[in-house]
Amino acid sequence: METEELAFRPCLRAPIPEIFEAAFYLDEAIVAHLAGRTNLVKELILRTDMPVIRAWTESLWGKNSPYVKRRIVPEAPPIFSKEQRIKVRMPTLAEKGKLHQRDGYHCRFCGIPVIRMEIRNRIKEFYPDLLSWESKNEKQHAAFQAMWLQYDHLLPHARGGNNDLDNVVITCAPCNFGRMNYTLEEVGLMDPRKREPVHSSWDGLERFP
Repeated sequence: METEELAFRPCLRAPIPEIFEAAFYLDEAIVAHLAGRTNLVKELILRTDMPVIRAWTESLWGKNSPYVKRRIVPEAPPIFSKEQRIKVRMPTLAEKGKLHQRDGYHCRFCGIPVIRMEIRNRIKEFYPDLLSWESKNEKQHAAFQAMWLQYDHLLPHARGGNNDLDNVVITCAPCNFGRMNYTLEEVGLMDPRKREPVHSSWDGLERFP
């Protein structure tokens, strides 16, 4: 959808309370795991695979999302060919550490708690029957899918964005994939660098062994 008039907002769609509820249960699941309470871990991980969270996530990805409204920006950078783009790369371990320290474990757009892929994979190794994660979106655990930590280029790579940490922020998967290759201005998003990151006791479940 394209529109000339679009108010600037902090995120594409406000998070729903169930995501924060799921984060609480997952944090409790780690406490239970460290205490050897396997049955409680299973109950909590299953409880967080909520259809309402999946619906929130799916409302944001894809070209037909009603929440991704594009405005025409005359001087916006073009979409460069692959040959013209800066070589994309993931942040190094040291750079990731700096990003985690700067941004914490919350999406810089919508503010939901996020979890690194590496932590999700470790939990899945312990509980493969509870944490589903297959190639199809609908076969992925709803809470871990919504809370999947991303390293997002604010000026998209396809639009000439570089890999400098000033151009990269931590986001959730729905905010990252929902924006696609649009610039912040094109989708009417405020620059998250102009407000303080969310800081809380949430540690991204990093203490999972």
